[in-house]
Amino acid sequence: MNKLIPQVRLAPPGENPRTTPRTRKAAELDARTREVGAKLAGFSARPARDVLRALNSSPRGLRQDQVLERVERHGPNTVAHERVPHWTAQLAKSFWNPFIGVLVVLAAVMYWQDPADPGVYILTSMVLISGLLRFWQEFRSARSAEALKALVTTSCAVQRRWGEQPGTEEIPMEQVVPGDLVRLAAGDMVPADLRLLTAKDLMVSQAALSGESLPVAKADTRAHDLGQQTTTDPVEADNLCLMGTSVTSGTATGVVVATGAHTYFGSMAGALSGERPQTAFDLGVRRVSFLLIRFMLVMVPVVFAINGFTKGDWDQALLFSISVAVGLTPEMLPMVVSANLARGAVAMSRHKVVVKQLNAIQNLGAMDVLCTDKTGTLTEDRIVLDRYLDTRGEADREVLEYAYLNAHFQTGLRNLMDQAVIDRVDEAEEVVVDHLFTMVDEIPFDFARRRMSVVLRRNELPGPAPEHTLITKGAVEEVLDRCGHMMDRGERVELTGRLRAHVTALSERHNREGLRVLAVATRTFPAERDGEERQTYSVADESGLTLVGFLAFLDPPKRDAADALRALAENGVAVKVVTGDNELVAARVCADVGLDASELVTGAEIDGIDDVELIELARGTTVFAKVNPVQKARIVRALKADGHTVGFLGDGINDAAALREADVGVSVDTAVDIAKESADIILLEKDLMVLERGVLMGRQTFGNTIKYIKMTASSNFGNVFSVLVASAFIPFQPMLAIHLLVQNLCYDISQLAIPWDRMDEEYLKKPRTWDAKGIGRFMVRIGPISSVFDISTFLVMWYVFQADSPAQQTLFQTGWFVEGLLSQTLIVHMIRTRKIPFIQSRASLPVLVMTGAVMVFGLWLPFSPLASALSMQPLPMSYFPWLIGTLLAYCALTQVVKGWYVRRYHSWL
Repeated sequence: MNKLIPQVRLAPPGENPRTTPRTRKAAELDARTREVGAKLAGFSARPARDVLRALNSSPRGLRQDQVLERVERHGPNTVAHERVPHWTAQLAKSFWNPFIGVLVVLAAVMYWQDPADPGVYILTSMVLISGLLRFWQEFRSARSAEALKALVTTSCAVQRRWGEQPGTEEIPMEQVVPGDLVRLAAGDMVPADLRLLTAKDLMVSQAALSGESLPVAKADTRAHDLGQQTTTDPVEADNLCLMGTSVTSGTATGVVVATGAHTYFGSMAGALSGERPQTAFDLGVRRVSFLLIRFMLVMVPVVFAINGFTKGDWDQALLFSISVAVGLTPEMLPMVVSANLARGAVAMSRHKVVVKQLNAIQNLGAMDVLCTDKTGTLTEDRIVLDRYLDTRGEADREVLEYAYLNAHFQTGLRNLMDQAVIDRVDEAEEVVVDHLFTMVDEIPFDFARRRMSVVLRRNELPGPAPEHTLITKGAVEEVLDRCGHMMDRGERVELTGRLRAHVTALSERHNREGLRVLAVATRTFPAERDGEERQTYSVADESGLTLVGFLAFLDPPKRDAADALRALAENGVAVKVVTGDNELVAARVCADVGLDASELVTGAEIDGIDDVELIELARGTTVFAKVNPVQKARIVRALKADGHTVGFLGDGINDAAALREADVGVSVDTAVDIAKESADIILLEKDLMVLERGVLMGRQTFGNTIKYIKMTASSNFGNVFSVLVASAFIPFQPMLAIHLLVQNLCYDISQLAIPWDRMDEEYLKKPRTWDAKGIGRFMVRIGPISSVFDISTFLVMWYVFQADSPAQQTLFQTGWFVEGLLSQTLIVHMIRTRKIPFIQSRASLPVLVMTGAVMVFGLWLPFSPLASALSMQPLPMSYFPWLIGTLLAYCALTQVVKGWYVRRYHSWL
């Protein structure tokens, strides 16, 4: 267990909270998994009859009464997983937002002042619209994700006793209990943790647990019966099959020793469920929210005091200051964010990407480091024959022919490497004339010998067959041990110690390149024995073999993997490979797809350093190999502590911890359940090109969200600054509270189309993160531009239109309302791009229509039937040339300041 689940190191006191592990969960994962692993290792080391006795089972299976009793005692065979919260909980969460909280408090104060105040209804409408829209988007997304995760009921074959007669039946996996006898065949999922009782040619894929791409052999004996050291790691035990793995070939029978949460899989899944760590998106929203709230807490009392002292009406001053508070609150932020994210989710779904957590789209755009598994992402997740070599390491067709005959004629279930040999011959259309041969006998594969042989007779030879040919294929060391000769350039020579060292080194060299190497050898026998053709052969005949050559297998890189990696790099995303596979295979694959594997680090090295050292190591390392689940999570935490927004792509139980730790966890629809539940985004196709498109969509979504925040914060700040000036020098309220609320509502409506806006291509080339300091800087530098023209409007209304007394305050207020609303709406186009709006960069049609409609509405409102209810009056026609000049000057000055800002701070949005 020490190798698979090392002791979790805790971060030093006072360390950045993003670097500190969720110590309690990590400790639970470690301790619980160790406990389960030790128990399983105990079952592995005991004889099968003792295991059956300990479980009160028998080779004939459980009785029905035993099954019922165990179902009641152990419960269903399911592991812990997250469930979609009830809709009421989702609804409550949708309103749990600091901005909505501010609006609720302000509405309560206004209601306390005057229950009939229309501002109360406006604020209430803002709260309801924002919260309900967010709830609807989240609710639909959660239900879609739940539908994706709904799996077809999977069954398994168990042997049980009905009366005294044993029989085999298919039952749902959830109904398996400890002591059940389970029958396994190729393609079956292992339903629980099993101690094997019988096995034939059994190969099991453990990629979901260990990350190893190749299946491993399993047998029904204790490890020490084969002369090997008994392992304490249940994944490595050759007589244990664990939940979450699958059978690739062979058959077996095993007794269930653990179900549900008590399995090795379940112990890890249980510790992984629960509250997630905060992501970059969560932290960014919190920082921005509290920046704006702090600013509001400073400005509102100032406005209240100035208006109270200068006007003498403290009740009106209170209502006005509350309206200012509303003006400073981007109350539609949750709604705009939700609409942005929902649109992004819909667009991504068209590209085979399902978004479970809407916030993950923002994180995907901010991601600058992607940690990914190797198998199925960079590789095709299939075994191919890469090379067939003679004893000098040169390509030799004869080696391929012998390997093909061995794979073709065996009667057992072919493993992945047998199929790879056959596929290679078929793909090359190099037909080996197998009908010229007849199989005489075979010596099946077993796990002690680690080889298999077939014996063939040539059909085309006239008369009695003069000889039989034995063809052996298997692990290099086991085949070499049975060889006395080897083929060298067509000649059969004795396999001396020097030549044996030579061919061994040749095999090891290819192993170091990340290839799985098998040896092929042959021997001929007289066809007749005692006057009859010989029909049977045994393991003893696998001696005195002649080594023919080697087969080298590889899980090949995807054709578009290198292109996808280049595309991600061009878009500012560094890819790091984090795999459970061995370092040789990882280095080979990474080299093939253009990743630098010169600084490869293994899990054993990670165990030897603390978290601070790991941060430095992770910074310059591209490939991590032979890493276990806890080490993967530590790598993610180290990268986050180094200031990166980290994505993790994985599909196994061994990836689940890292998926949860990452800012954005990405899995695939074929992943194990706990991996899909731990992920934020699910790919319907395990392809980095799909993910790259998702990254760009995430950046567009993020950019549109930042547009809203910067537009609202800067324009509202400008309004408040104008209010401070007007309150200090004008003897009446420069604008009524209802005017501020209506203006703010109209402005927010104009921005509802922002999620459908486009982003400049240059913006999409770099990862984008939340910058609360930058938003504050933007607000105080860009916001006052509008105040310059608000003040010029004050002067025009005061001196040109003689609105210089309380009797003319309605004209003054109406004039400033129209100018303020139109300038605020124009800022949408000025701020949405660093380029010249309408010329170099034009907004999308929905934005143009929405902002145009709001501006028309603002111009119409003073002349409408609503004017008297809102304390407005029609404006004289002579006002509008002044308005046009003011708006044009406003746009020109904003463009000048924009250019200065970009040069000074090298950023805009």
